[in-house]
Amino acid sequence: MVMSKVTRRGHRRRSPAMSVLLHGTLILASLIAIGPIVWVLLSSLKPGYAIQSSELTLFRDTTLANYRYVLTETNFPRWFLNSVIVAAFTMTIGIFLSATTGYAVSRFNFPGRRPLMMVFLITQMFPVAILIVPIYTILARLGLINTMPALIVAYLTIAVPFCAWMLKGYFDSIPTSLDEAAALDGCGPFAIFWRVVLPLARPAVAVTAFYTFLTAWGEVAYASAFIQTDNKFTLAYGLQQFVPQFNPQWEYLTAAAVLVTIPAGLVFFFAQKHLVSGLTAGGTKG
Repeated sequence: MVMSKVTRRGHRRRSPAMSVLLHGTLILASLIAIGPIVWVLLSSLKPGYAIQSSELTLFRDTTLANYRYVLTETNFPRWFLNSVIVAAFTMTIGIFLSATTGYAVSRFNFPGRRPLMMVFLITQMFPVAILIVPIYTILARLGLINTMPALIVAYLTIAVPFCAWMLKGYFDSIPTSLDEAAALDGCGPFAIFWRVVLPLARPAVAVTAFYTFLTAWGEVAYASAFIQTDNKFTLAYGLQQFVPQFNPQWEYLTAAAVLVTIPAGLVFFFAQKHLVSGLTAGGTKG
C-alpha cells in the first residue's frame, strides 16, 4: 500500500527541507527582534568608554554603577512616579470611556451613532505632530499646561477612539440574548453592562488596558510639548536628558532604558493570556 503524503486532517506533510527553512527563518527573525534588546542590556552594564569604543565586545568591565547613578544621582525616581501616575489614570479612565462608548454604540440605536464612530475613525488618520498645536491651545486656555492632567487628556485622545472601535467589535460578538435574559431578571442597562457583558469582554478589556498603558508610558511628543519643568517630566521625556547635544551619556541612557521596560513587561506578563483572544475575537460576530 502506497503511503500518502497527506495527513488524516487533509494537510500535506511538510518536507524536511521546508521544515528546516521554516524553523531557520523563525530563529533568524527572533534573533533580529531580540538582538537590539540584548545589546542595550549588555551596554547598560558597561562603563561609558567601553560603549563608545570602536571595539565591539559583549562584556567589558561589567558594572552596576550606571544603574546606581541613574537611581540615586538623577530625577529618575521622580520621573518614574510621574509616569506611573499618568499611565495609571490614562489606563483607568481610558478603559471606562472606551468600554461604555463601545457598549453604547454596539447595543443602542441613537441619533449620530454612525457619525460618532466615523469621527473616532477619522481621528486616527491624523499624526500626533498635527494635533499638538490645537491640543496645546485648548489646554493652555484651561490652565493645564505643565501639569499631569494635561498629559492624561492628551493621551486619552489617542487611546479612546481606537479602543472604542475595538471594544465595539467585541461587544458585537456577544449575543444580545444574554442582555434580554438579564433584562427579564430585572437588570437595567448599566447592570447588564456591568454584570453580564463586561465580564465576558475581559480579554478585550485587557487589550484596552495594555494599549492605553503603553500609550501613556512611552509617549514623547506630547510630554515634550506640554511639560516644562524637570520635576514633572515623564520617563520617556526624561531619558532625553542623558543624550545632550555635545556629550551623550549612553551608559546612563541604556541603564535607564532597561529600567523603563520593566513595568511595561510586567503589564504584558499579566495581560498576555488575554491579548490574542482579545485582538481576534472582535473580528467576527456570532
